[in-house]
Amino acid sequence: MPSSDALASHDAAWRTQFAGLGRRLRLALGDGALRIDHIGATAVNGLPARPVIDVQLSVQALVPEAAYREPLTGLGFVMEAGDPDRMQRFFRETNTPSRFHLHVRAAGTLGEQAALLLRDYLRTDRAARVKIAKRKQQLEAEEIYTATKDALLWETLADAYQWAQQTGWTPGVSDA
Repeated sequence: MPSSDALASHDAAWRTQFAGLGRRLRLALGDGALRIDHIGATAVNGLPARPVIDVQLSVQALVPEAAYREPLTGLGFVMEAGDPDRMQRFFRETNTPSRFHLHVRAAGTLGEQAALLLRDYLRTDRAARVKIAKRKQQLEAEEIYTATKDALLWETLADAYQWAQQTGWTPGVSDA
């Protein structure tokens, strides 16, 4: 797998890798996992991405953490201390380099819904995919991608919100 620091062309193997982890997560967490979704750029065909697969695990509540932390630790994940996003718990694999980033969010929260909306919008709207791909590559070439990607995501989320209003979008079934 290429370095996780650089954008890579979309790789169809990312879907298969997600599916394998999704099965392991479902077995380990059972009904504690309300949803398990492949999110981020690796979940969208045609988008360049850093080759680290983002997975969103939707749970009933973030506390108590033991309900999901212990099973995730058993699968080789460690919770990142000091994550500034108080509306999620972020886990990385203990092996290096990490192939997966795991975002644990409470079901129905803004963070959970925004990740699903962005993914579905980009999967559906080819023009948006092309626009984002070009912008990501331009920002990467200028070596400012990491510093500016949040602004790009918020801009895209605004477009996705308009799309959701026009289409009546609701999150579909979980990916795993």
